[in-house]
Amino acid sequence: MIAIAYLIGSIPFGWLMGKLFYKADIRQTGSGNIGATNALRSYGTVAGLIVLALDVGKGVAVAWLAKMVFVPGDVWIALAAGAAFLGHIFPVWLNFKGGKGIATAAGLFILLNPWALLVALLVFLSVVIISRYVSLGSVLAAAGLALFSIGQCILRALDIPLLILTLAVVAIVIIKHIPNLKRLKNKEENKISFSKKGSR
Repeated sequence: MIAIAYLIGSIPFGWLMGKLFYKADIRQTGSGNIGATNALRSYGTVAGLIVLALDVGKGVAVAWLAKMVFVPGDVWIALAAGAAFLGHIFPVWLNFKGGKGIATAAGLFILLNPWALLVALLVFLSVVIISRYVSLGSVLAAAGLALFSIGQCILRALDIPLLILTLAVVAIVIIKHIPNLKRLKNKEENKISFSKKGSR
């Protein structure tokens, strides 16, 4: 199950979108990331939303499979989810150079911890709408996810394995965004914009 979760998570939908529909390598455009944000910047809003949905879908699929196979609270659910998350970031198909895992993590938490995800989503949307910085929204949303999950665990509303998964995901997300945070500090980070560029 862990291997299956990793392989599902490692499907590079952003890269496939570029190759199949735009005859381009998304790693050679924009930020070079294979995720939805760079797909939006490189190929337009429609392509970005499709990649976002597919990357979220990977997480949902793995979480659903894990919950079907293992009993609630089983550490293997958290391990399978972690494998899918790492699969997106380190995909075997692209020499282990993938995205930042935000959308796939969101897909996982849709089923594993929807209330914490809702808090994170509200933080993300608020920050992005106000600042137009996806990276800042992602980091603050991750922090919100961690804090809410810790609170849930204290109230015994969240199992320890899922809390550990959450904190690990948050730590990796923040580490992956360090270059973005440096660009933000230097006022060099790109703001998000929505367009029909490249949509087909």
